[in-house]
Amino acid sequence: MASQPRLQVLAASRNRISTLRGFPHLPSLESLRVEENPLLEMPHLEAALILLVGPTLKKFNDRDLNPTEAEVVKQYPAHTAICIRDGWEFCSPELAADSTFSFLLEQWKNKLPQDYIVKTAYVDHPFEEDPCHCHFSFTNLSSEGKLVLKYQWFLGGKTPTGFVPIPEELSEVYWPKSEDVGRCLKVECTPVLNDAEFPPVFAVSLPVCLGTGYPKVINLTVNGELVEGNVLKGVPQIAWCGGTPGKGVASWLRRTWNGNAVIDGAEGMEYQLTIDDIDSSLVFMYTPVTEEGVKGDPQCTMTDFVKAGTPSVSNVYVVGDIVEDNTIKGNGKYFGGKEGLSKFQWFREKENGGFLLVLSNSTQYTLIKEDVGWCLKFVYTPINLEGQEGEAAFAITEAVRKAPPKVFDLKITGEAREGSKVSVTATVTGGTVASSRVQWFKASSSEFVNDHELEALCTSKVSKTFRIPLGAVGCYIVAKFTPVGPDGEIGAPAYAILDDVVETLPPSLNFLTVTGEFSEDQMLTASYGYIGGYEGNSLYSWYLHETEDDEGSPLSEASGLLQYRIKKEDVGKFVSFKCIPIRNDGIVGEPGVFMGNDRVTPGNPTVLSLELNGEAIEGTTMVANRRYWGGEEGDTVFRWVLTSSDGTWNEIEGATSSSYSLKCDDIGFYVSVSCEPVRIDGVHGSLVTTEAIGPIIPGPPACRSLELAGSMLEGGRLTSHAEYTGGVKGNCIQQWFRSHDDGSKDELIADECLDLVLADVDCRIEVIFTPVREDGVQGSPKSVSSDTILPGEPKGVSLVIPECFEDNEISPIKAYFGGKEGTGKYTWFRTTEKLDNLEPELVASCSEVVGETLLYKPSLVDVGFYLILCWVPTRCDGKTGDPLMAITDNPVMAAFPSVLDVNLKKTSSDLYSGVGIYYGGYEGSSLHKWYRESSDGTRICIDGAASSTYEVADADYSCHLLFGYTPVRSDGVIGEEKFSEPSDIIFPEQLKIETLSFKGNQVERETLAVVEQIPRNETQEHIWGNYKKEIKYQWFASNGSGVDLSFEPLATECSRSYRVRFEDIGRCLKCECIAIDVFGRSSESVSAVTSPILPGIPKIEKLEIEGRGFHTNLYAVRGIYSGGKEGKSKIQWLRSMVGSPDLISIPGETGRMYEANVDDVGYRLVAIYTPVREDGVEGRPVSASTEPIAVEPEIYKEVKQKLDDGSVKFEVLCDKDRTPKKAQVMGHLERRILEVNRKRIKVVKPGSKTSFATTEARGTYTPPFHVELYRNDQHRFKIVVDGDNEVDLMVQTRHMRDLVILVIRGLAQK
Repeated sequence: MASQPRLQVLAASRNRISTLRGFPHLPSLESLRVEENPLLEMPHLEAALILLVGPTLKKFNDRDLNPTEAEVVKQYPAHTAICIRDGWEFCSPELAADSTFSFLLEQWKNKLPQDYIVKTAYVDHPFEEDPCHCHFSFTNLSSEGKLVLKYQWFLGGKTPTGFVPIPEELSEVYWPKSEDVGRCLKVECTPVLNDAEFPPVFAVSLPVCLGTGYPKVINLTVNGELVEGNVLKGVPQIAWCGGTPGKGVASWLRRTWNGNAVIDGAEGMEYQLTIDDIDSSLVFMYTPVTEEGVKGDPQCTMTDFVKAGTPSVSNVYVVGDIVEDNTIKGNGKYFGGKEGLSKFQWFREKENGGFLLVLSNSTQYTLIKEDVGWCLKFVYTPINLEGQEGEAAFAITEAVRKAPPKVFDLKITGEAREGSKVSVTATVTGGTVASSRVQWFKASSSEFVNDHELEALCTSKVSKTFRIPLGAVGCYIVAKFTPVGPDGEIGAPAYAILDDVVETLPPSLNFLTVTGEFSEDQMLTASYGYIGGYEGNSLYSWYLHETEDDEGSPLSEASGLLQYRIKKEDVGKFVSFKCIPIRNDGIVGEPGVFMGNDRVTPGNPTVLSLELNGEAIEGTTMVANRRYWGGEEGDTVFRWVLTSSDGTWNEIEGATSSSYSLKCDDIGFYVSVSCEPVRIDGVHGSLVTTEAIGPIIPGPPACRSLELAGSMLEGGRLTSHAEYTGGVKGNCIQQWFRSHDDGSKDELIADECLDLVLADVDCRIEVIFTPVREDGVQGSPKSVSSDTILPGEPKGVSLVIPECFEDNEISPIKAYFGGKEGTGKYTWFRTTEKLDNLEPELVASCSEVVGETLLYKPSLVDVGFYLILCWVPTRCDGKTGDPLMAITDNPVMAAFPSVLDVNLKKTSSDLYSGVGIYYGGYEGSSLHKWYRESSDGTRICIDGAASSTYEVADADYSCHLLFGYTPVRSDGVIGEEKFSEPSDIIFPEQLKIETLSFKGNQVERETLAVVEQIPRNETQEHIWGNYKKEIKYQWFASNGSGVDLSFEPLATECSRSYRVRFEDIGRCLKCECIAIDVFGRSSESVSAVTSPILPGIPKIEKLEIEGRGFHTNLYAVRGIYSGGKEGKSKIQWLRSMVGSPDLISIPGETGRMYEANVDDVGYRLVAIYTPVREDGVEGRPVSASTEPIAVEPEIYKEVKQKLDDGSVKFEVLCDKDRTPKKAQVMGHLERRILEVNRKRIKVVKPGSKTSFATTEARGTYTPPFHVELYRNDQHRFKIVVDGDNEVDLMVQTRHMRDLVILVIRGLAQK
């Protein structure tokens, strides 16, 4: 059968399948059935199918997989499925490892190089992003030549099928990726002998497991030369094990003779060696950290000792001004360990280009006169502490310059007062005073350090005199004198300071003036000069004077300001300005006053702006707005002008004001206005004319007046009269409205007249007239309102009584006039005959009064009689009118038969009765029916149910019952059938449970079931037999035991049966039962309680041994105990040979933990667990075993190497005092040499200065030779050569002991 990647269910029952050879690849199979096949006789068939199909298989032979078989699968090697498909005979898991490997060897033996056989072929259990190693080894029987192995890794599916080569994975190690999780790996090993390739062998792994998430360092190296100044780089190889690669934590430490020291700041992957690292070794420590913050174990690696670099010097330079008389200094950066007595030399340049030595062994040199004009060379020769000399380096200066000019005897002369002149005198060498420059400063103190403490008062200049400004008051005057040579060379400046602080003058004005024209609307500006310290808030004021001699009146609006704009009120007066100087310390000086020479003159009359406002429309009033300036305005002259379209213009007679209303005659013309300003004294200004506006167009239609005429009483007529203007009148719009007191309006339909009706009473009538020109242009509407409309006299206009029927309320048809109707008076009369004369007196004498309201409902006694209504109309204010009477045309008719309030009542559990109220004359033989209504609304008449009572039947269950009532009058008239409301849904009697009992033992691990007992009566038996749907159960557990028990529900236990658990021991269990019928109704809850639960027989399940599988590991036995509280269960550890049923007991090993040793190598560890309850009751023993114990890989490599060598020596210790019970100390031990080779073993006591080496024990590996170890001492072991020849030996560590014993046993086996 070919592979079926999508097949989910396979039924192969009743076939002749007897083997699994060639089983197809079915990666999606979930259910497999192979009943009635010879294959079923195979042991652990279910486990074999799980191996072949994979984790998708959920059911076998229509049953869920056996959990025990799923555990058995884990004991088979990874390549088991491949072997099964190739024809390997399936066996028990204990023999599978050796059997499958032998099966593969048989397939490979003819493909390998001659005399080579495969010794090992397996792959480590792979984990995500953790290096996975493959292990292949071959045994060479006699062939020569070197065997080379090539590798190729493959990636398969969840089972070892469908392998695809992984590109470029050709080494012994493969790092599984995240996408490999859950998939099997395969590696093919191709042997190459003498350049000839042979067919490959292979090994298969278990599915790749998820990484632990804890990163680990696989390898850690440091790259770089260990010489001072070089950069070292740490290179870690990290297995991220499923975590997201992050940035690890790196640090560098320095190892010295007295310990390790952390190097500050060295926390990166790179580190540059410094002088402090010389003669020390460095430690690079790295801790991998994932992006999730998970840290792995830190790893470190150590370097050799760091060497010092070769002495050298760099960056040689000279500091200092290269000027005569200055001292300069040579510097350089030394490198190469610690510096010794390095050489320093100074050379002066000679005329021939060479250099002359002028100073040795000093880094400083003072420039002299002979150096001027020549360059100097500084030579630095590095030498370390050991005297090793490096290559010299030098620096050459620029040519030495001559010393600059200098100044002496610098001083300032003059008085330290504001505004005073001071001068500076000095003696200059190398220059002249005249060419030197001076800059003046002020200082807050007589002592200063540098220029930064000075504030400049002027720029540097040649003048030697200076006038002290106001800003220097309170400070010291400082002069900076810079000497300048004839050639312009500048020397070092010198400073001089006045002895006294600069004093200030009293406040005063040195000038005061006012600028500007003394004319209307002109701006005057005052200015003055202040001296006498820092000015404070000086006072300013402006005054108006009638004459030049009066005191004047202050202008308050200009107080405190230096500017004033002349106003129209100031014309003809004098203006003055007064300033009072005030220093910032409040000292007041003498005031200054400036008086204008001339009086203020007015401005020429001027029209600043002229605008013509208004639209060029008939009836509009045009307004000329102007802005006048120039004294008090007089009678300004206006002229209005009309201009035609051809340019002809005419002045409008009589239009001399600032406004003009456009007339009908102006239509088509342009209008403009001119203005000639006139001052009050008659002075005329320039004429100003506006632009013409137009042409003038006709005005909009308008209503000049609107009036209402007529009687404003209900029933009257109103007429509107409107006067129209605005061109030829068109179809004007007239609207009538009724206005209420609350502000609301009702539009009315009328023309020029309106007849008033009742709705108009107490309202106002409003007319809105909208003028319309003949061209359709509408004007603004105009409205007028009337007075309040008054009501008319009350009057009954008409009264009609409609046809009368029994119990039908009569509503007479009447018409009223006379204002708002009030509550009228009504009288109903009953008479046997129809009267022609309805005089009130006659009606009252021959009729019977039956009602006094407007509405009247005839009763049964009125049937066959005539009814008369007398109506007295009444207005709302109480005024009455003449009475009005009306009589029915026909006698009162009987009502149509009907029935009211039809309903049904439940008189007993299965009996119903129907009732209703008849109406419509006298009742005859009315009809009764019963109906059945289903849940979907279908209604069926029940045959035979024709009375007012009904007994429920089975067909009525889950339905509603309805009662139907058809009224029949005594004269045979049949009315409409009426139905009652549906009854409640009809249900039978509810299910009942009498008692509840338990079936089963009330013991741990047993299953309890509940049994219900129902009542023994015909009704309940009928209901249980026909209408029971389901029974629900709920189990509870008590909180303790005793009289008053409280129970807590067991949420997941809702079935008829319950498996008793360990937690239930000593507690009582309760089960509640509820029966539910097909209608969804629940019975009353019934419960039963058990006696306290007893513990079961002790039992241990899922027993297993945990451990890594190496001889140095710790192993623990784990299992699930049941059967009461566990007591002192018994555990015994044993060893079992692979392929042998015999068990070897390990003395003293009865605990849950067992530490393996070299005696266990090659054996399976077996633990026998006998469960024991705390009261001493024992259960059936159960055993578990491990895979064969292997040698720890690191020790295995050492053992293999030494076995390949064939001969090895070990240094061991021997106890001189052979008393076994005496404590062994180093003083009692002597050194021995243990020599082991393929033929014999020998213990030799080494020689000394006084003795020769002696052999203390010698022997071959023939029985009874063996090696024993001491379980209570991991350093001791015993070599037994024969019954009389044995020796006790000791080594430093357990590792060494295991190595020695494994080598001895390995050589003994060969």
